Amino acid sequence: MDPRTARCACGQLRIDVSGAPVRVSVCHCLDCQRRTGSAFGVQARFPAAATQVHGTHGEYIRIGDSGGRMRASFCPQCGSTVFYVVDAMPDLVAIPVGAFADPAFPAPDVSYYEERMHAWLTLDDDIRHEY
Repeated sequence: MDPRTARCACGQLRIDVSGAPVRVSVCHCLDCQRRTGSAFGVQARFPAAATQVHGTHGEYIRIGDSGGRMRASFCPQCGSTVFYVVDAMPDLVAIPVGAFADPAFPAPDVSYYEERMHAWLTLDDDIRHEY
């Protein structure tokens, strides 16, 4: 996979990544629904060593449904979440797939918290279903 850049809505904050994502996932937890303003979140995780952040960012720490901490980094100008790190996985950086604005981005391979999935939503049969 070629190098990619994810950015906020105003372009002030961006993160460059190299290589393929370790995982692309869909999360239906209530926190991801609130974080994205959508019915679910889709994120790609990359090794931290394969990322480079440019611009300034604020940080919001939240406790997830599982009790773990997540540090979401967002643009202080437009408010877009551009990346986050889960304390339990400090060597990985999660990036909302929408921040890449790339319709050709690889599809998710796993879906989490499906007990909170909206009833109208359907996913491909080849995706791994967790929880």
